[in-house]
Amino acid sequence: MARLTKLTTLLVGISLAFAGPALAGGGKGKNHKTSKKGGTKKAPPVSAEHKKKLAELMGAFKFGMTKDEVVGVLTKQLDDQYAEKITATNDIHTQDNLRAEKKDRIAEITKTFVEFNGQKTGWDVSIIDDQFARNTNESMLVYWENSGGKNQRRFFFFYDGKLWKMFLALDSKQIAEEQRNFDVFRKSMEGRFGPGMVDPTGEEWATSDIDVKAVDRLRFYDAFCLVVTDPKRAKEVEATRAEHAPPPKQDDAIMKTVISKDPSDKPSLDENKDAVNAIIGNGKQKP
Repeated sequence: MARLTKLTTLLVGISLAFAGPALAGGGKGKNHKTSKKGGTKKAPPVSAEHKKKLAELMGAFKFGMTKDEVVGVLTKQLDDQYAEKITATNDIHTQDNLRAEKKDRIAEITKTFVEFNGQKTGWDVSIIDDQFARNTNESMLVYWENSGGKNQRRFFFFYDGKLWKMFLALDSKQIAEEQRNFDVFRKSMEGRFGPGMVDPTGEEWATSDIDVKAVDRLRFYDAFCLVVTDPKRAKEVEATRAEHAPPPKQDDAIMKTVISKDPSDKPSLDENKDAVNAIIGNGKQKP
C-alpha cells in the first residue's frame, strides 16, 4: 500500500508539475464489476470529490483557449520559474544567461505549433499518431519539460483554433522498475479518481465537463499517458473527422474475383481471352 501511495504521489506530481499544484496521494483503488460473460460493466458515476480531482488536471489551462493564450500561460509559468533562479544569484553574467535561456525555451514552444493539413508530418508515426486527423482544422502545440530531473511532454490539441484536448506523456523510467507496468499505474489513478471504465486500450473517467483516460504506451515509448478531453467539443471533432474521412480503398478487382471464386472452379483458357491476347501482343491488333 505504501509503495502504491508513493507511486500515486510521484505520478500525479509529475503530470501536474507544469499545470498547477501537485495533489496529495490517493487511497486504495476499487475493483471493477464484471458481467457473467466476463465483460466490464460501465463504471459508477464519478463522485463530486473525484470530479474535482479530474478537473484539477487542467491546472491553469482551460478548454477553449487559443494557441496564444496557452503560450501565455506557459510563458508566465516559465517567468515564475526563472525569476527564482535569477534572484538566487548575484552574478550578472549568470542572470543574463538565464534570461536568454528562458527566451529560447519560449521560442521553442512556439516553434512546435503544427497545423494538420494535407501534408504528413513527423507526428504521423509517434506517441500521439492516433490523436489527430488531417484536413479537419486541427492543430497542436507541444511543451517538453526535460529539466530538473523531469522528462515529460504535454501536447495541446486545438480544433478551430480552440483547445479541446491535452495529452500528457509521463516518462516511466522515473519510476522503480518493479512498479513500471500499466496495471500499477492504472490502479494508482483509481486511487485518485475512483473506478473508471476499462477497455483494451486503458481506463477512462467521464463527466459532463471532462473526460480523462489513462493510456498504455510502455511497449514502444516507455511512457504512461493521460488524455484529458472536452467531451462537448469531442463530439464536434468526431463529426468533422467522419465528414472528411477519406473514402475506403477499393479492393483490387482481379484479386476480389480470385478470392470470391469457388475453390472447385477450374480455370478456363477462354476466360478473359481478349485481355490476355492484348497483353501478349503488346496491345497490337492483328493485321
